[in-house]
Amino acid sequence: MTARHGIIGWPLGHTLSPALHNWGFASLGLDADYQAWPTRPDELAGFIDRVREQSIRGVSVTIPHKRTVMPLLDRLTRRAQAVGAVNTLFWCDGLLWGENTDVTGLAAPLRALEKLPDTALVLGAGGAARAAVAALAELGMPEILVANRTPEKAHELARDLSARAVPWETRMDQGAGLVCNTTPLGMSGELLDATPWDALRFTPGMIVYDIVYNPLRTRLLREAEAAGCVTVSGLEMFLHQGLAQFRLWTGREPDEAGARALLLNRLARPNR
Repeated sequence: MTARHGIIGWPLGHTLSPALHNWGFASLGLDADYQAWPTRPDELAGFIDRVREQSIRGVSVTIPHKRTVMPLLDRLTRRAQAVGAVNTLFWCDGLLWGENTDVTGLAAPLRALEKLPDTALVLGAGGAARAAVAALAELGMPEILVANRTPEKAHELARDLSARAVPWETRMDQGAGLVCNTTPLGMSGELLDATPWDALRFTPGMIVYDIVYNPLRTRLLREAEAAGCVTVSGLEMFLHQGLAQFRLWTGREPDEAGARALLLNRLARPNR
């Protein structure tokens, strides 16, 4: 019987997750599929019931369910508990678990860099920001700062994950050697030309990481690159969080280079 997987969120919009996972299943000859399941907040509990009743093998979880799904599960991994958000559901010994592979995805491209600075600044305070702070902590970052337009959310995140909240208005004055944008600023659509950083405030050698992957090169990354910064695209986070999910669900390892090429092709030709 075909092993069923999918992604839930609301509104779900366009997502590359089905393309990534279905390619992985096909490339390894697995009898499995992955679908998009738009799920309103008031439908979440019922959906989890169906996961249990229909033995759905794995689920990706996105906004706005990353935190509200947690009490509906049997177990949480230590990482998911620490982050306070879940992006992956999987089965283990008959129990439905929640994991956060966003942390894996965020950390992967940073591990590949020769040297990291002593201070990192995370922009935003949602589920992705929590994953970013957790990833930076796993990498041994000495000082992690958080800035958000709503200061209460930044303080809550900082308190939960042992970071330090700073005012949004002074974010560019903190001397951070690494800046990670987890806000939607720069995303395709109405926010395409938006950026959370002044182009004149970049310094050469600074690491600028934008988790937005559509477009592939956001205004933030283009301006950072022009100023001599090291830039990291959100495609890398998306790729590695997805590969981590795939490993959890199947115990198999899809080809990373092939998966990256697939995603780049899909982003270049969005209507395919």
